[in-house]
Amino acid sequence: MTTENTQDGPATAAPIDFIRTIVSEDRLAGKHGGRVATRFPPEPNGYLHIGHAKSICLNFGIAEETGGTCNLRFDDTNPAKEDVEYVDAIKEDVEWLGFKWDALFFASDYFERLYQFAVQLITRGRAYVDSLTAAQIREYRGTLTEPGRNSPYRDRPSAESLDLFARMRAGEFEDGAHVLRAKIDMASPNFNMRDPTLYRIRHATHHRTGDAWCIYPLYDFAHPLSDAIERITHSLCTLEFEDHRPLYDWLVRELGDALDGTRPQQIEFARLNLNYTVMSKRKLLQLVQLGHVSGWDDPRMPTITGLRRRGYTPESIRDFCQRIGIAKKENVIDVAQLEFCIREDLNRHAQRVMGVLRPLKVVITNYPEGQVEEVDVINNPEDPSAGTRKVPFSRELYIEQDDFREAPPKKFFRLSPGREVRLRCAYFITCTDVVKNAAGDIVELRCTYDPATRGGDSPDGRKVKATMHWVSAAHACTAEVRLYDRLFSVEDPDREETGTTFLDYLNPGSLEVLTGCQIEPSLAAAKPGFRFQFERLGYFSVDPDARSGAPVFNRIVSLRDTWARIAQKGEA
Repeated sequence: MTTENTQDGPATAAPIDFIRTIVSEDRLAGKHGGRVATRFPPEPNGYLHIGHAKSICLNFGIAEETGGTCNLRFDDTNPAKEDVEYVDAIKEDVEWLGFKWDALFFASDYFERLYQFAVQLITRGRAYVDSLTAAQIREYRGTLTEPGRNSPYRDRPSAESLDLFARMRAGEFEDGAHVLRAKIDMASPNFNMRDPTLYRIRHATHHRTGDAWCIYPLYDFAHPLSDAIERITHSLCTLEFEDHRPLYDWLVRELGDALDGTRPQQIEFARLNLNYTVMSKRKLLQLVQLGHVSGWDDPRMPTITGLRRRGYTPESIRDFCQRIGIAKKENVIDVAQLEFCIREDLNRHAQRVMGVLRPLKVVITNYPEGQVEEVDVINNPEDPSAGTRKVPFSRELYIEQDDFREAPPKKFFRLSPGREVRLRCAYFITCTDVVKNAAGDIVELRCTYDPATRGGDSPDGRKVKATMHWVSAAHACTAEVRLYDRLFSVEDPDREETGTTFLDYLNPGSLEVLTGCQIEPSLAAAKPGFRFQFERLGYFSVDPDARSGAPVFNRIVSLRDTWARIAQKGEA
């Protein structure tokens, strides 16, 4: 049993997921000799996203929990779309999430063995070289209501298919001239069993094998046999492969003697679907290529590298994957759950600091000119061991523009003419005058302070209704702050509507860049990747673009779910 926490607090105990139940029962029954061996098998044709993180946590997690093994295996069977850049990025992402593979493999490690497996299928009359065009193969395959028809090449003698297959490997034919197909059942209700293609000709340079091969196995052929070669016990994949399982089992069964009797089992689970997000690699690539984002690591992207750059922690992503669990049925997870997990993590660990994003100058007219004092500020109230730090306070300060209203509306309790408020850990101040420029814009506030309220409390017990953050103007450091929000403005950007694409639902407010922000001096030397809570504003991370004297911060997430409030207003 496990206890799952929700946004409303700890939930009641829930049983372990169905995959862990299967694995546990298999171990108790002595299946696979009691072993547990999993694998994470990405194709290196793009960067990993949050959906892959779910699979990573599942495969590596089960191996860790059972004392088993988990391999990282790259399904590099499509050289036209794959690159070593993606291989390196995937390895970095897995390690950043906190996992270590027991062995590193590539499907290309097995190209010769896979070829020999194909030869055995041909020899046994279980595969043949087909010379139909791709369009003809689709035509012969039939429909959902009509069975397929046998290819005229289906009964080609094995010797002829062996000769053609060898010549395919030797490079005698152009792309598409021939394919190797399994000989199964063209009348099967499962399209995947209607003589599926196992090999195709592809004259393309491979990122590892170069031009040594010009025929490449398809995923449905390479994957189950790679699992068997590595003696994987539980091959965990998403639901779109459920209809492929009969082919998986057929190949393992047909070649069982050549595989030393190893019989891995495929188990499917629901993929991760997030609202306000697209998860298709093809669509993510479009966003990059069309310039809607700055790259795969754009902090608005659902890629692991994008989440890392934005400031998400590996702990928060693992926590998210644990909370959403493993299910058999497809569903859509609210992205607010992911945002909740990073808030929970950073609330416990992030240092509180003060930064002003849209500065408004305040001059305390009765504060001694030239005087500077230091006030004590608690680094993290959730962690007493984090201690305190000194923050300079002086006559001239910056506060947020939104913290002042010349004509305050009802229930506005922050600074306004004649009103007294508290400056965080410092003094009570009262606004006495407003200075405007020729255009009528407010450029400065004149205030007085009460020296008896040092530390933020009044000795006479009087109360104020607002506490505001601030920075000393003479000591502040200027920074750029990038306010990131959800990339899409609708819950389901993948929805199919006439005349629209997912690109039509891009959120025009997903990035706002603020320059001239003022931050407390302790942040001037903060290193890329460091995370902070800007008090009252949200959680922020130092971006890799930051340079000495020119800090750049990314907003990871606001302090509260502003989208929930927007939705509530819409419902009202």
